[in-house]
Amino acid sequence: QVQLVESGGGLVQPGGSLRLSCAASGNIFSINDMRWFRQAPGKEREFVAQISWSSESIHAGAVKGRFTISRDNRRNTVYLQMNSLRPADTAVYYCNADVKPKGVTDYRVYWGQGTQVTVSS
Repeated sequence: QVQLVESGGGLVQPGGSLRLSCAASGNIFSINDMRWFRQAPGKEREFVAQISWSSESIHAGAVKGRFTISRDNRRNTVYLQMNSLRPADTAVYYCNADVKPKGVTDYRVYWGQGTQVTVSS
């Protein structure tokens, strides 16, 4: 089994910062792309950022210049540094990864359970 576990969410004032982490564990052979998504109340889940194994990254327009995705391949962990947070960033943040389990020939997509980020004064 493969598990992704997010952490680092919480309540922060507008203009503040948070750093989210997502650690993958279990029966892992390799991990390709890792991503962050978010879902605000009453809205569809939306893409936030993506990073390849070689740390090439892309960020959604709404977060570009404020959020930075990074990863530590030795720890199978992806991070999301969020600066200059706004109330509109309030959402449940999910990580997602393309994982090749041991003994399996193809990559499969796994999701974490999500972590709440609330930006409010």
